[in-house]
Amino acid sequence: MEITVRLEPWAEDDFWLLLRKNEPAMTGHLGGPETEDKLRDRHRRYLALSAREPGAGRMFRVVADGESVGSVGFWERLWEGEEVYETGWGILPEFQGRGLAAGAARALVAHAGAHGTRRHLHAFPSVDHPASNAVCRAAGFTLLGEVRFEYPPGEWHASGNWRVALGGDGS
Repeated sequence: MEITVRLEPWAEDDFWLLLRKNEPAMTGHLGGPETEDKLRDRHRRYLALSAREPGAGRMFRVVADGESVGSVGFWERLWEGEEVYETGWGILPEFQGRGLAAGAARALVAHAGAHGTRRHLHAFPSVDHPASNAVCRAAGFTLLGEVRFEYPPGEWHASGNWRVALGGDGS
């Protein structure tokens, strides 16, 4: 049975979730754990993003069965000459393997499609991260191919270029 997820806008009290997601098991494909100062900067960026107009992007806390289980968000970026959205997610280890990331990604696609201004939403998981690639597949993204992707800044890796059409602006 699929568990229903709910997306709650990122709030001041959600910093604890960044601390939990900073564990080595959660950051291995993202360049490793960050310092607390970097996490506080990230928290401020998430709050600022969520304070902007909805079409500019948004960060969410993922809630399932009344528990906070992770985060998901989308933001604006330029990709191959097109203004698109990029997305990323993270589900805490004790909640993984239940389809929550895919459910959160599907809910995010619906939100971005309803409130956004971009035609496409992209995800760029490492090619050696089978779980995130499976989330993309389960959430309805199409794999366009492999690309070199920079994340964190200064670190390049082979990544899948996954895309889903949002239906806005003529798509």
